[in-house]
Amino acid sequence: MYERIGFIGCGNMGSALARACKGRGELYFSNRSPEKAEALAKALQGTACDNETIARSCDLIFLGVKPQMMAGMLEPLRPVLAARGERFVLVSMAAALTTETIQALAGGSYPVIRIMPNTPVAVGEGVIQVCSKACTEAEVEGFCALMERAGLLDRIDEHLIDAAASVSGCGPAFLCLVMEALADGGVACGLPRAKALRYAAQTLLGTGRLALETGEHPGVLKDKVCSPGGTTIQGVRALENGAARAAFTEAVIAAYEKTLEMK
Repeated sequence: MYERIGFIGCGNMGSALARACKGRGELYFSNRSPEKAEALAKALQGTACDNETIARSCDLIFLGVKPQMMAGMLEPLRPVLAARGERFVLVSMAAALTTETIQALAGGSYPVIRIMPNTPVAVGEGVIQVCSKACTEAEVEGFCALMERAGLLDRIDEHLIDAAASVSGCGPAFLCLVMEALADGGVACGLPRAKALRYAAQTLLGTGRLALETGEHPGVLKDKVCSPGGTTIQGVRALENGAARAAFTEAVIAAYEKTLEMK
């Protein structure tokens, strides 16, 4: 559906999303550092160009800049977008900026898809929440089909997207703390660091897949590991004594509250 796909901003997230689009259309890249756009274009058989070229010619335009930079980036592109005759869709991944805000900054009631991706999209195991404004159903479905290699795509009402991002967008950082802590425990018990990290990472990956494929509640999966009088229940007891459950809940709430402050 989308023949010309442009990425304004080639940071970590923009690059990861671009890799999911490889082979799905003509790819165009622009960045404040032209060298970064050129490197990504070479890797993905795309074209390095400037923001104006993407705004003028692409039918799907990823706005991969930080929220505080969005207004300054879009302001000079407003006349370029206004002069277009054919339909196009803007895609924003900027935290706290609503679809209406993107429309206002872009200078028109253009179709906007808002997404909240997380870093595991780089390996095809990410989560991307999707909502939209002024888009047709075909445009949203076409976008989801385009991005299917990135991981799980889930359409969600926009008023819930900030809460969702506080779970899956911030979650990789929280889980990296878990991974590192598990590995530290293994090292304290005599495991080599590399092995401890590998075991912890695979355990996180496998447990997540188990939860998704079985559909069982995490509490049920936990209970299946906790034999009466066994080792695991003693570890769970130690975590509960350390308020680990509450700490992770509070981390999600803190991230959500910070997002609300940014609006």
